[in-house]
Amino acid sequence: MKASVPLVAFSLLALALLLISSRFNPSPSPKSLLSSSPTLQSAPRLKVFVADLPRSLNYGLLDEYWALSTPDSRIGVDPDAGLRPAAAAAAAPWKPYPENPLIKQYNAEYWLLGDLETPGGRRGSSFAERVYDLDRADVVFVPFFATLSAEMELGWGRKGGFLKKEGNEDYMRQREVVDRIRESEAWRRSGGRDHVFVLTDPVATWHVRSEIAPAVLLVVDFGGWYKIDSKESANSSNMIHHTQVSLLKDVIVPYTHLLPRLRLLENRHRRNLLYFKGAKHRHRGGLVREKLWDLLVDEPGVIMEEGFPNATGREQSIKGMRSSEFCLHPAGDTPTSCRLFDAILSLCIPVIVSDEIELPFEGMIDYSDFSVFVPVSKALQPKWLVNYLRSISEQRKRRYRLNMAQVQPVFEYDNGNPGGIGPVPPDGAVNHIWRKIYQKVPIIREAIIREKRKPEGVSIPLRCHCT
Repeated sequence: MKASVPLVAFSLLALALLLISSRFNPSPSPKSLLSSSPTLQSAPRLKVFVADLPRSLNYGLLDEYWALSTPDSRIGVDPDAGLRPAAAAAAAPWKPYPENPLIKQYNAEYWLLGDLETPGGRRGSSFAERVYDLDRADVVFVPFFATLSAEMELGWGRKGGFLKKEGNEDYMRQREVVDRIRESEAWRRSGGRDHVFVLTDPVATWHVRSEIAPAVLLVVDFGGWYKIDSKESANSSNMIHHTQVSLLKDVIVPYTHLLPRLRLLENRHRRNLLYFKGAKHRHRGGLVREKLWDLLVDEPGVIMEEGFPNATGREQSIKGMRSSEFCLHPAGDTPTSCRLFDAILSLCIPVIVSDEIELPFEGMIDYSDFSVFVPVSKALQPKWLVNYLRSISEQRKRRYRLNMAQVQPVFEYDNGNPGGIGPVPPDGAVNHIWRKIYQKVPIIREAIIREKRKPEGVSIPLRCHCT
């Protein structure tokens, strides 16, 4: 039977309205895109092949860490002292990652590998599907705890020995990883373009970076990777050569927050305008921080504290962030830090003064929905920043805080399971990282195919100029 004209017209009208609604209606909140998926099992998933590396380069490093008998030389105390006896005795691979804040802030490597090590029957919440046939894989995950390796050398190695290769155990591990990976069939097939390295610590794989540059690098920002070419110093543009990292191929991932989550229902009156806790004196981009400090330190309602949220300063940081409307996030040695994610988990509206910052999961969440972005040029004008923050209405601040509460789960790595092995939060940091990598897959495949058709002997320099 033919449909009546009115019915057809109604159907077409309904379809048109649906398309218009989906095109023009803004989303009500900056929630993750994962929340719109009906089930992960019915949606496409990232297929991950795990490269073959010895245990000594991942979980074995935890064995070494928990067997250490001296504190981290950089802080003079051992935040993990109370955990060492139980952690050292724990059966593999159930050892925890260090609580030492200098190391914990970079622990993405632990949670990502823990997800892949989780038995298949318990991985239904993960966006990544582990595969054991290289031909089925989208990417090859390299299970090297590069951050833990670097931090153990920095905290327990020879003083000043990190940048040297001789006697540097971290360098020897880097060398072993790169030699094994680059000699593998998987690397030869793709030139490394489909390999994934977790390099959250800005100094991870310090000595071998150029050798893994074609791979997908998971980094907290690009600050530790950009190098200003001295030959271009006379150029007013002061061009930065992006020869190893790029938003096209790499993924910005969040630091691990060091402060506990404050839920919206737990939020109380905030008596201070602006809070900052950290080191005043930093290098490179941190010069802005010093100038901001001098401008703000005597302002009413502004608290500027020296220190780091370690064992002694943690409670002070919790109190400061939870009692302040805004939390200052200036550039330090690199454009970002774990302070930003502590602020989000504390419902303290981030004030980002870092012109070169790159942020995790952009395109999935919109940071302008819950953060204030201020150009360095304006922030360094006397009185400008405090006057601007005081002009923000209570309604706007409530909206920022509501939006912030909705994205808090996006920055959670911890799945609550021993050893990090167990189901991941469906809308947490691990799944967002897998999704971001999945978005790179078409680019990876195109790069591999283009490489295959190049005439023998032709070399194209690495060029990743993008914003």
